[in-house]
Amino acid sequence: MIKVADILKASILIVDDKEANLTLLDHMLRGAGYVSIASTRHPREVCELHRKNRYSLILLDLQMPGMDGFQVMEDLKSLETDGYLPVLVITAEPGHKLRALKAGAKDFVSKPFELAEVLIRVYNMLEVRLLHLETKKLYDRVAAEQKVSERLLLNVLPRAIAERLKGCPEVTADSFTGVIADNFPEATVLFAAIAGFTKFSESVSAEIVVEVLNDIFTRFDSIADYRGLEKIKTIGDAYMAAAGLPVPVTDHPERAAHMALDMLEEMDRFNEHSLHKMKVRIGISTGAVVAGVIGKRKFVYDLWGDVVTTASRMESYGVAGRIQLTDSTRQRLSEPFLLEKRGAIEVKGKGEMHTWFLNSRNG
Repeated sequence: MIKVADILKASILIVDDKEANLTLLDHMLRGAGYVSIASTRHPREVCELHRKNRYSLILLDLQMPGMDGFQVMEDLKSLETDGYLPVLVITAEPGHKLRALKAGAKDFVSKPFELAEVLIRVYNMLEVRLLHLETKKLYDRVAAEQKVSERLLLNVLPRAIAERLKGCPEVTADSFTGVIADNFPEATVLFAAIAGFTKFSESVSAEIVVEVLNDIFTRFDSIADYRGLEKIKTIGDAYMAAAGLPVPVTDHPERAAHMALDMLEEMDRFNEHSLHKMKVRIGISTGAVVAGVIGKRKFVYDLWGDVVTTASRMESYGVAGRIQLTDSTRQRLSEPFLLEKRGAIEVKGKGEMHTWFLNSRNG
């Protein structure tokens, strides 16, 4: 709410080529309690004065030699980009009033001046102007907070899923009961875990553990962005990503393979920089998956399906510093990669599986 004191402190510029009119209006306004009043007899100075001082109200005479009030208003429009001209025109010509309002003025004062009319129109105009500025500040604040919220949301959910949730009017912490669950006939899931990290974490402080994981996973995040995979989550020292969702692509096995090789290279760089000697196990599998968001609180984009379990098994039954993938992924790799047959291994819950090591890119 706008206070009377704020209105009386608002800045006012009086523009009239006649000194007598400037003096009379200044006397009227100061007598009513206004304290921030400036004036000029030169219409060409108005834009520069307003650029420097951003007046809450400009009392503008329309009939002035050299440059009339209509021309001044046109120039002011280049400063007031939101389309609001804080102009109260002064005129003795009845025909000019409607023309001035069409040109952007918000109100008018007639000549000869009547004290009561001048004061009520100035007061109303300033109240509206200050309300407009306050509303704009609130709008800008809300818009800035919305941008922050959207950035946070996009850090938690894929853009396509975030847009779908934003389109659901019932999405609140207490009322959302819907389910987003999309079937993907084919996607490639990647799991990575740091070999021996449990033993490492026992020998250092929790702060160092977090620092190391943050460094490594931030590097993996950059690779996922570059290779076009969706980071799903981290669990302890494990990192999960997927290719081919939430937007389907045909080259999802190749994307996952490239990311896995990049991760091994990035671990070498991490070790060189940190003087650690850490290795990562990586497992990859391809198949059908359901992906989406369930529940009504703390939304998380997650995956379900046998391929998720299988990719996790490929990691846990893998070898430190190597990439193990299932035959289903190997069969779908169209780009030339150098693969090494590992042979049959016994996998918990899966039985005997024929797996492969991804060693490098060919060429």
